[in-house]
Amino acid sequence: MTQPIFILGGHQTDFAISAARRGEGLFELMRDSVQGALADARLDASEIQSCHVGNFTGELFAGQGQLGGMFAAIDPALYGRPAGRHEAACASGSIAMLAATAEIEAGRYDCVLVSGVELERNVSGKEAAQHLGAAMWVGTEGQEATYPWPYMFHRVAEEYDRRYGLKYDHLAEIARINIANGRRNPNAQTRDWQYTPESFTADDEANPVIEGIIRRQDCAQITDGSASVILASENFARAWAEARGLSLDDLPRIAGWGHTTAHLRLQEKLAHSANSHYVFPHVREAIQNAFTRAGISGVADLDGIETHDCFTSTEYMAIDHFGITAPGESWRAIENGDIAPGGRLPVNAGGGLIGSGHPVGATGVRMVLDAARQVTGRAGDYQVEGARRYGTLNLGGSATTIVSFVVEAGA
Repeated sequence: MTQPIFILGGHQTDFAISAARRGEGLFELMRDSVQGALADARLDASEIQSCHVGNFTGELFAGQGQLGGMFAAIDPALYGRPAGRHEAACASGSIAMLAATAEIEAGRYDCVLVSGVELERNVSGKEAAQHLGAAMWVGTEGQEATYPWPYMFHRVAEEYDRRYGLKYDHLAEIARINIANGRRNPNAQTRDWQYTPESFTADDEANPVIEGIIRRQDCAQITDGSASVILASENFARAWAEARGLSLDDLPRIAGWGHTTAHLRLQEKLAHSANSHYVFPHVREAIQNAFTRAGISGVADLDGIETHDCFTSTEYMAIDHFGITAPGESWRAIENGDIAPGGRLPVNAGGGLIGSGHPVGATGVRMVLDAARQVTGRAGDYQVEGARRYGTLNLGGSATTIVSFVVEAGA
């Protein structure tokens, strides 16, 4: 990166809450996270110079688009500020983040607000699954499935099995770790949910099949929620820190980013990677680009990872694509406890998508917020001890849109 982008504060809503049951919707979710971020950063809304929001399916779930116009409704001081909405399926929040960082790097603005939001629990599970299917090539894939996305990521697991071999026990252990991690997160959707040991096995009653190899605990849940962060240039962040008796080194910053996009159809992606060591070489490329821009040599320079686990097979893929193991050997990191709390490289310490929840448009923003908290020792009961540098990986669709960030703090 030409310059670091500093994170002055942020906030996420409680992902266990059903907005519809409270008579609320997209606006209230977004309002709460924006107001929380301003309070966390100890900033007045008048100091925000530009706004971005990530959202995937506002029109389908709520009949609502044009979400950039909600910022002025949240605070009159944002009236007239430039604002816009960004859509890239589950990577919508990360694309909003990239747009904001680009504005700061270009010198257009020095203090930019980014929010991600999704309302998903106001319809039946089956209807929600159909709405979320808009992130695949509609009418050309997933038509044979009742639940399109579990089916698509069953196919990812199937590809791993075909190339390298895959045991369901390893997927189940990813689910068990992430749900256990979520119990330490006060905003996690599953923090109070009850499970038995059989819930993390191939037990058809305790953990029924959804599609193919994917069972209930392998799936992130339909979630309502929002997350917001406030980003700043070095000059703005220095003045902000000095006014609060802080050093610039105390602040978390985005040190590197990677962004790649592949064919919309999963089958085309799998065919494209037929001669590669990686199932999704463009995912590997995005991660490596983030490392290069951050000036680090690889995954060994990270203290933790926030990765996309819309399904356990997605995290299984992320483990070897980050380079924690060789391609096809993600099982080693699972069996060795490398990704568990206290392991060599903890993954999804706050629960990830499976444990914490997956309000689609908010997930990319939430990942960066959690990474910022980790590297500044503010993650509470799910803090990774001594963390100073974190990696994130956010996927949209069947690994169509890929965004990776490196977040760090300290000199």
